[in-house]
Amino acid sequence: MAKQIQVGWREWVALPDLGIARIKAKVDTGARTSCLHAYQLKTFERDGEPWVEFWLHPVQNNSDITHRCEAKIIDKRNVTDSGGHKESRFVIASQLHIAGKSWPIEITLTNRDSMKFRMLLGRTAMAGRISVDPAASFLTGQ
Repeated sequence: MAKQIQVGWREWVALPDLGIARIKAKVDTGARTSCLHAYQLKTFERDGEPWVEFWLHPVQNNSDITHRCEAKIIDKRNVTDSGGHKESRFVIASQLHIAGKSWPIEITLTNRDSMKFRMLLGRTAMAGRISVDPAASFLTGQ
C-alpha cells in the first residue's frame, strides 16, 4: 500500500473537474460523504443524462466571490447532517487534488452559507489514502 497523506483537521484542496483551483475543506471523519457548498441549483439534460448547474461562494465569509459549476448527477441520496436533519441531495463526482495526489471522489451538494467551511472532506474520500492529525492544520501547504 502506498504511503498515506498526512493531513490536519483543515486543508486546502482543489476540485479541478469543477474548475476550483483552491478551496478550504474541513477534514471530517464523522461524515461519510464529502459535501460542497452549492446554491441556485438547476438541473438540465446533456446527451440524455442528468446534469446540474450550481453556484458557490468558494471563500468563507465572502459572498461577493462566486463560482459557477456544472457536473453530471450520479445519484440523489438522503443525507442526515450532524444536527440530525435529513435532506435529499444531488451527488456528483470530481477529482480531488491534495498534496500533489489526485483521485475521484463523490460529493453531495448542499447550501453551506451558514457554515464556516465551504467543503467537508468525508471519510469515504479519505479511506486508505489519508491519515488525519486532529491537532494540526494545513499540513499539505497553502
